[in-house]
Amino acid sequence: MTGRPTPSTSSNSAEPAAATAGSGAPKVVAEGVPSSVRPDPLADDGRRPIAWLHIVAPGRGATPSVRSWCTCGRDLFAAGQARALALITDHARHRTICPLRADDRSAAA
Repeated sequence: MTGRPTPSTSSNSAEPAAATAGSGAPKVVAEGVPSSVRPDPLADDGRRPIAWLHIVAPGRGATPSVRSWCTCGRDLFAAGQARALALITDHARHRTICPLRADDRSAAA
């Protein structure tokens, strides 16, 4: 058959090559690449979101809307610029007085 490479009976290509200078240990990473173990950026630190604010501001001539909800049971919706701005302000106030957040603040202190 033509076009197929012949199988090699020499060393396995998956094995690391022996180092040519000095220690004789196999080379694991390229030079200049840090090999230290770093902390997992996706590790769970125990924090959970408890309050959300969803703002939809589509542009000129369209009505903005806001939804504010929290795991304590709060679920409010407002449409129109004046009501949306009022709900945004109220959401910020709720974050300071929410009983679920009060537990987080006392634990952090």
